[in-house]
Amino acid sequence: MSISNRVAFITGATGGLGSTVTRTLAKAGYGLALVDIDPARLEALRAELALPAERLLTLQVDLLKPEESRRAAETAAAHFGHIDILLHLVGGWTGGKSLQEAPAEDLAFMLNQHVWSSFYTVQAVVPYLVKNKWGRVVMITSPYAARPSAKGGPYAIGKAGQETLMLTLAQELKGSGVTANLLQAKSIDAKREKVQSPSPENANWTTPEELTAAILYLLSDEAGTVNGAKIPLYGSY
Repeated sequence: MSISNRVAFITGATGGLGSTVTRTLAKAGYGLALVDIDPARLEALRAELALPAERLLTLQVDLLKPEESRRAAETAAAHFGHIDILLHLVGGWTGGKSLQEAPAEDLAFMLNQHVWSSFYTVQAVVPYLVKNKWGRVVMITSPYAARPSAKGGPYAIGKAGQETLMLTLAQELKGSGVTANLLQAKSIDAKREKVQSPSPENANWTTPEELTAAILYLLSDEAGTVNGAKIPLYGSY
């Protein structure tokens, strides 16, 4: 199947990373099912892309509601005829308090952002990829999942759960033609500070463009043997 026939289901599509990935895939010729919770930002991105209806679908979805996730996947599959790629780019961070100080709500928020949204999205979308006998699943994680920092417990716990989910999925997808991989970033540099004002503090941050380049490789046929990988994109740590 050529790129022009492949369809990417992108969550968090209007975010700093999601919008960069979306613009790049739009230029490359992919069909795009763009998912976000903010209808105004979705509409602005849709208008900017100015793609024909057969190549673009926008969906306002609360990914913490499994029925909405399933309905979005069904709608995308009906619109395009298939889904080939899942890019789950929903993110979020909370921290700054020790585990003794952090409210339970901080942990619940991080589990929702990184574990439950991933779980519901995988359940909704991946069956369509398996049906195709070709597919790619990519999510973003952090080195903090394996090496937590002080006062970053809720975030590290959420990311560790997301990593475990994806590594389990990779094992379950073996032989199906579908792969599941993780890209690791310490901090996503949406403002391109390391380019505009480089410093020791931001030297190991990762720009959306750097993450997008790695995603493009993982979407290629040449990356078909890459499965269950955690690819570091943060330099020294």
